[in-house]
Amino acid sequence: MNKTLILSFLLVLNGHFLQAQLLSGKIIDKETKEPVPYATVQLSDNSGVISNEEGYFTIDLGNTLAPNLRISCLGYTQKVLSLDAFEKANYIIALDESALQLNEVFVSNKTPNADAIIAKVRSRVKENYGVGPLSHELFYRESAYIDFARLDVEVERASHVEKDQIKGANISLDSLANVIVNSKAVHFTDFKGDLHVKDRENLKLSVDKATTLIDSKRDFSIENVQKKAQDIVLKYLDTTKTYKLKTGLFKIEDSLSLNEESGSDKDEYKISYLKSETEEVLKTSQLYDGSFLNRILDAKYYNYSFLDATFFNDELVYIIQFSPKRAKAKFTGRLYVSDDTHAVIKTDYRYGKGKRGQKVNLKLILGVKYIENARTGTIMYKKRTDNTYVPHYIKREEGSYFYVNRPFKFIENSTKKNKVAFDLMLEGDARNKEELLFITHTDLSSATYDAFEEKEKTPYQVLTKYDPTIWQNSKVITPLEEMKNFGNPE
Repeated sequence: MNKTLILSFLLVLNGHFLQAQLLSGKIIDKETKEPVPYATVQLSDNSGVISNEEGYFTIDLGNTLAPNLRISCLGYTQKVLSLDAFEKANYIIALDESALQLNEVFVSNKTPNADAIIAKVRSRVKENYGVGPLSHELFYRESAYIDFARLDVEVERASHVEKDQIKGANISLDSLANVIVNSKAVHFTDFKGDLHVKDRENLKLSVDKATTLIDSKRDFSIENVQKKAQDIVLKYLDTTKTYKLKTGLFKIEDSLSLNEESGSDKDEYKISYLKSETEEVLKTSQLYDGSFLNRILDAKYYNYSFLDATFFNDELVYIIQFSPKRAKAKFTGRLYVSDDTHAVIKTDYRYGKGKRGQKVNLKLILGVKYIENARTGTIMYKKRTDNTYVPHYIKREEGSYFYVNRPFKFIENSTKKNKVAFDLMLEGDARNKEELLFITHTDLSSATYDAFEEKEKTPYQVLTKYDPTIWQNSKVITPLEEMKNFGNPE
C-alpha cells in the first residue's frame, strides 16, 4: 500500500499526463505547505475545475495554445501563471494568503456588526440568487462507508431440515459474519449529466455517463448483508415452492419464488433515484422559506459574530461565525459574505456541540435503532455575468449509528407449511459523503424544459479497480488517494 501511495504521489507531482491534453497538479499554502482544497483552476471564464480535499486537480487543456492557468480561492491572492512556470514549479502551485492586506482596509477600530451584515444578506436574497429556469451541467460523486462492529446470524429452527444441516448453515453464517465484521466496506458512485431546473418543485435529469467502483466481495450494505444471510438459508428450501417471508409480525413477501431470475437492472440506475439524491444535496444551497440555508440566516434561531475578513479575487469578504440560539437550531459554522453584494459566497457548517440529526429508537418494538450523529458540509457559489449567484460546489457528509435485530421466517406456501427461521443482528457505523460540482449554468426556457423527456433508467459501468481513463476528457472532481488506490493489492 505504501509503495502504491508513494508512486501515485510522485506521478502527480511530476505532471503525470493521462493524455497529452490533460494536466495534473497540486495547490498548497505558500507558508504552511498544506494543501488548499476547493480552489478554482481556470483556462478561461467558461473552462475550469476545482481542487479536491487534498489539493489536487486535473484540467483538460483541449486545443488551447500556450494557455495561462488562473487560480482563485477564498482567502488567497489570485494567481496567474504560464504552463512553463507551472512545469518549473514541479506542478505545484503555492498561493499567498490575502488576509495580510486587511490592515489596509480597516482604518478604524470599529468592528463590523455581524447582525447588520446578516440583515443585509437577507434583504438581498431575491436579488442575489436567481430563481429563473436553469440547466446545470454537473458531476456527482458519492463515497459510502460502512463499518460493522457486530454481526450475529443464526438459524434458530427449520421444520424439515436435519440438525446437522442446520449446524452446517450456522457455520457458514458465522464465517460470513467474521468476514464482514473484519472488513470495512466502501464504494463510490460517479455520474455526469445535466440537471434541468424549472423551479423548486420541477426538475429533470439526463445522465451522460455513470460508474460505480465497488469490491463485490466486500459489498456489505445492510441490504446486502441480509441478502447474503438469506442466500445461505435458501439452500435448505425447496426451489419449486413459493414462500411467505416474514419478520416479526410483518409480512415482507407473500409469494416469493426462489426460481425468479434477477432483473436486468443490475447495471442500470433509476433516473428518479439519481435525481432525488442530487436534489437533496442541491437543496442545501437554495434559499427559500424553510430551507436549510434560510434557517441559518434567521436571527430567531442563530447567533452571529464577526470573526475576520479576507479577500476573494480582490473583493472584500466578511467571515461571520454562527451558532445555535434555540434548541431547534442544530448547526455551527461560518458564513463568507461579499462586502459588495452582501451575498453568501461560501458556507461551512457542522452539528453544534450536543446536537444530532434524526433519531429512531424502536429497539424493544421492532429491533431497530438509528442515530444520525454527524453532519458537515461546504457550499460554494459562483457569480454569473448578470451578477446573480449559482451553486459552484456542494459537499454534504453524514455519519450515523445503526442497530438492527430482527427475526426472519420463510413459510412454505403448501399444506405442510415448512418453515425456516433465522435471527439477524447487526450494529455499526455508516458514513456517506456526497459532492456536486457544477460545471456550467445555462438559461432555460419553460418550453425547452417541458419538451425534454426524462428517461426512466441509465446504464452504469461497474469497476472493481480505479481506472484513470474513465473520466479523462471530462471536468470532474479529481479523486482522493483512497479512491485512486481502490482495488490495488495491499
